[in-house]
Amino acid sequence: MSERAAGGAWQASVLTLFPEMFPGSLGFSLAGKALEDGLWSLETVNIRDFGQGKHAQVDDTPSGGGVGMVLKADVLGDAIDAASPAGDARPRLYLSPRGAPLSQARVRELADGPGVVLLCGRFEGIDERVIEGRNLEEVSLGDFVLSGGEPAALALLDAVIRLLPGVMGAEASGEDESFEGGLLEYPHYTRPGTWEGKEIPAVLTSGDHGKVAAWRREQSERLTKERRPDLWQKMHKEGRTTD
Repeated sequence: MSERAAGGAWQASVLTLFPEMFPGSLGFSLAGKALEDGLWSLETVNIRDFGQGKHAQVDDTPSGGGVGMVLKADVLGDAIDAASPAGDARPRLYLSPRGAPLSQARVRELADGPGVVLLCGRFEGIDERVIEGRNLEEVSLGDFVLSGGEPAALALLDAVIRLLPGVMGAEASGEDESFEGGLLEYPHYTRPGTWEGKEIPAVLTSGDHGKVAAWRREQSERLTKERRPDLWQKMHKEGRTTD
């Protein structure tokens, strides 16, 4: 059951130094149409609007020395408070390479909620006190570093928006995708039946739905075991594999 009020749109607020990067790719295809249809809303908050002094400073040198700059706690605190005042039930996420890996399960939790507040970092990062003082959940897309949190925010939002009610054509269309059941998705095929000497597996054109389902499960398990042994071991320990 969604935490959103009946008929309410899922609300995303993005705090960034580069608001012009949004909606970006989210203005196209499924997400773009859903935005036009009012299934979700997007607010961008320019962190520079909360800068201090004559030059609207938003960062400073790292305490203890070191290279680069760090986004200031007081600036970010004010920006977060403006975007997410007291009583806002939306979780506050900070896109960070040191965060917990984003999972499909977490994506579904976000889709079932009222929305999300995303903080996009830059430079060397943000003052640690903001993470603690504003209860930010650190989230990572993987073991790599981006120049800023904006691309990660776009990816996270895309993953969530496609799961919102009314966005995909059929609600069941996402149920067999990678990670939904703990496994990677099975291979797909479509016409022509033969391409460059390679044929569609006969079971997929047999009309036997039971055999098709069994083949797809077998392929999902095979791919997961080969490519994501971490997921396979977890599924195996939980007794959710067929071997």
